[in-house]
Parts: sequence; structure tokens; C-alpha cells
Amino acid sequence: MLQTRWLGRVWYRDAQAVQRALFSNTSEQYLLLLEHSNVYTLGVRTDLNNILVDPASVGAEMIRADRGGDVTFHGPGQLVGYPILNVPDEVDRTPKFVRKIEQLIIDSLGEFGLTNVGRLEGYPGVWVDPLGKSPRKICAIGVKITRNRSMHGFALNVKTDLSMFSHIIPCGIPDKPVTSLANEGIDVSMQDVVETIANLASKSFDDGTYLHQSVGFMRQDGSRRPRGSFENLALPEEPKSLGLVQKGNLSKRMGRVGLETGSFLEISSRKPEWLRAKANMGPEYRDVKRTMRKFSLATVCEEAGCPNIFECWADGTATFMINGENCTRACSFCLVQTNHPLPLDPMEPTRVAEAVKEMNLAFAVVTAVARDDLADGGAGAFASTINEIRRISPNTQVEVLISDCKGDSVSLSKVFDARPDVLNHNLETVARLQYVVRPSASYARSLSVLARAKEAGLVTKSSLIAGMGETKEELIAALRDLASVGVDIVTVGQYLRPTINHFPVARWITPAEFSALAEIGEAFGIGHVEASPMVRSSYHAKSSFGAIIQSGRLTLA
Repeated sequence: MLQTRWLGRVWYRDAQAVQRALFSNTSEQYLLLLEHSNVYTLGVRTDLNNILVDPASVGAEMIRADRGGDVTFHGPGQLVGYPILNVPDEVDRTPKFVRKIEQLIIDSLGEFGLTNVGRLEGYPGVWVDPLGKSPRKICAIGVKITRNRSMHGFALNVKTDLSMFSHIIPCGIPDKPVTSLANEGIDVSMQDVVETIANLASKSFDDGTYLHQSVGFMRQDGSRRPRGSFENLALPEEPKSLGLVQKGNLSKRMGRVGLETGSFLEISSRKPEWLRAKANMGPEYRDVKRTMRKFSLATVCEEAGCPNIFECWADGTATFMINGENCTRACSFCLVQTNHPLPLDPMEPTRVAEAVKEMNLAFAVVTAVARDDLADGGAGAFASTINEIRRISPNTQVEVLISDCKGDSVSLSKVFDARPDVLNHNLETVARLQYVVRPSASYARSLSVLARAKEAGLVTKSSLIAGMGETKEELIAALRDLASVGVDIVTVGQYLRPTINHFPVARWITPAEFSALAEIGEAFGIGHVEASPMVRSSYHAKSSFGAIIQSGRLTLA
């Protein structure tokens, strides 16, 4: 079955990280469909003379790629497709694969009434009026096949700003222009193009069946195909500006992804027995609290209202929260404060390390608020905290739960280079609900952070929240995606609404359903899945790490 994913607007580097992970960590058949922010990519045969201006002067990046071909442009209004597929080892394998992609695009364009399209001898891609006086390229194709698996793919101009091609010699062809569906008089939505290509690709690349997930809308009838305009959904990966993203218009955002607020549980709804945590404020709990106050530290246990605080603190464990107590994002499920943050405290890493030593922790978990106001997103403080724990308490293993650092490679490397024992970054929810649940983050970027951490040789971990209106099919698809980018540990738990101003609960997931999800995730190849109603991201962190080591499914460098 072909796994098709519409990922919305994705920075090129993020998409490349996900591609590499899907190429290396799974044999699943994937087709990623997305738009890029403005970028010029250079193929392995690029002649630099074909770049006519400084890309930065026209608001674009320039990135080298390991695909074939010359320079091309990717940007909004252009559908980019990355087929990561198993390709038979045969004579002329790459040309045959390129022709298969060309035929997919030719057939898809025919569905929209653009029939005067085809191949132009000697020029890979799909062309309008290829045998006429003015052939013009509508779809560029550049692929790489290694170890019987493909990467890269095609770029189809739907409603692209064609003026961006005037700053280069596209594909190194000076005498042939580019065009788009809109330029050829075909008015079609990105949604329709995505759905058509996903359907036809399943017949071309696989057995005709496909599972499509998208960061798009869902129709009111509950069908999995998105509703409305994909153009409206193609949001940047980052907030419009730094600072706070308000929780306002939550119900409007819910409606855009097919969620009817009237079908959710009231905040006063009685929780089932399996969700009633018992308070235990014994001496161990009080000792942890006393230590946190002594070193003036914050814990996510308190700030996020974790229901497991009594169990974990009674066991002498807590999750330290660094970089202050105020978050620059406002995820609709989270209780952490969203006020303007204060400057970082340079002594906080040392205080955390001293608390770890005083508590005699064998395994410490460190998380943080998102700090989009900082150039490195707070990554440097994570690295400092890891290093201080290693200095003061050298036998303690460290797990960090980080934000996406806006996908910045230099910032992420600061954390990776500190070599935490576990690198945790939470996906949180399924593709469709990303926009409403955490509007300042993205599905693709989170997968890319995990992929990059795995590529750096780290043990990776992520978390999903259940009961927010997602379907079982969507949860399973998210588990498949996490497994396919090489994630080692996943936690899945029940969503609990912190206040009436937060995202509502759709339903209570039963313990049996959680057990089934754990089995499915581990069958996909995830080393350990901790899934039950009360599970949170840091719950049983030490034992989860131990379980994956003991299972033999992970080899540490």
C-alpha cells in the first residue's frame, strides 16, 4: 500500500531530512506531496553560470541537492512530489523510473483537460506542446536511485510565480520557457491536483491502494480527503512573527479541520475510573518538592498539571523545565504559561545538575518551554544543562525533550553534539490536527527533527496525545511515520483538558485500545511503545530506555 502524505508548506531542508530517513529506515512505499518556501536547488550537474542573481536578493534560499539535473526553482503554488519507493534492479532502471513519473504527470494533467502535453526528446520532464513551435516545461523531474530505493522526484507548476524562474536558466535550458497550469488557462485547486496524483500514483507505483494523510482539512462527512482550499492551508512553518501565538479562534480552527465542537465532551464530564489519579503527598513527594524549591527550579510536572506527579515524585523522579516558565507558543492543549519570557538564567544548568546529584538520580529528564525569541531557540541552554549534569553527576543518564528550534540545523546540532542519552521531540498529534492543536509547529518539521537526531546517532523518542478527535486510522498512520523515520521509543496517552479555554476532549480511549496501539507501533518497528491512559511524554522514561536497550533492538554507538 502506498503511503501518501500532503505536508503543506515545508522548508527544503526539513523535507530532505524526512526523505533521507524514509530512504534509510524503512522499506515502506511513500509519496510525500508538499510545497516549498522559495528555494533554488542545485542538482549534481548544475552549471553555476545558470544562476543569474543572488537568490537572497529575491527572497529565496539556494541549496545543493544530490539529485540529477541542473538548477531549478521550488516555491508556493508548485506541487513537489517525493516518491521514496522500492525500485527493481533492472537495465536502464533510472530512465524507466523517470518515464514512469512523466507518465503519472501526463495522465494527471489529462484529468484537468490539459491534453497537449508529453515528452520532449532529450529533455526529461513533462512539456506543454512538445512537438509544436513553443514547447514549455510544466513539470521538472530529478531523481536518485541507490540500493534499489528512490529519492527526490517532480515539481509540477500549478499556480507558481513564474517570474522566479527568470533569475536562473531553469534546468540549464536557455531557449525553452516554463509554464504552469494557471498560465495555460487551467484553474484547478492544489487540493484537486494532490488528490488526483495520489490516486493515480497508487496505481502506477503500487497495487492501486493507498493511505492518504494530510495536514489539510476534513470534509464534514468525515471522509479522509481534505475539505476546502489547500492554498489556505499552505502555512509557513514558523509564526508570522516572533512572540506569542494566541489561543483565540480555536473553534474556527477546529471547524477548518472538520471538528464539530458540539460533539466533544464537556469539561465537567466524569472521567472513567482508569483516569483517576490518586494523590500521594508522602515524604518522598515532599522531598522532591523541597529540592525543587531549594534550587529555584521549575518542573513540567507542575507547570503542565501532569496527573502522574504524585506517582513520579513519590518515586523520586521529576522532569526539570529549563529556559524559564513562559512559552512563546500557545499550543491549544498545553497549560504552560504563554507570557513574554525573561532572559535566560546562566546559572540554571548548574542548579539543575546540583539537584540531580542531591536527588541521586540515575536518569534525569530535562525539558523546556519554546523560546522562539532566542536565536537558537534555547538549544544552547540544553547543551549546557547536559554538560553540567555530566560534570557534577557523571553516572546519570540524560533524556532531553526539545522544541523544534524552528528547524535550524546549527541550533539542533548544539543539542545533538552534547550527546544526550535520549533525544525526545514530540509529534503530539496526527497530521490533520497539527494546525489546530499546535499552530506554531508542523508535522513535517517534527519528523525532520527526529530524523536528523537519528541520523546523528542518537536514541530518539516521541509522543502522541490521543482523544482529540483523531481517528484510529490517523493514529496508526502517525505511528507508522514515526517508525519510518527511525524513532526508537514512543509514548501514547489520553488527552486531559487543562481548562475550559483549552482544546476539548473528544472521547476517553480505553486501556485495551492503548494496548492495541502499542502492539501496532512495535510491529511497525518502534523499539518500545509505552501506551496507556495516564502515559505522558516523560512517564516511565528510565524504564522505557532500559526496555529498548534490553530488547536488543537498539545498538548504542
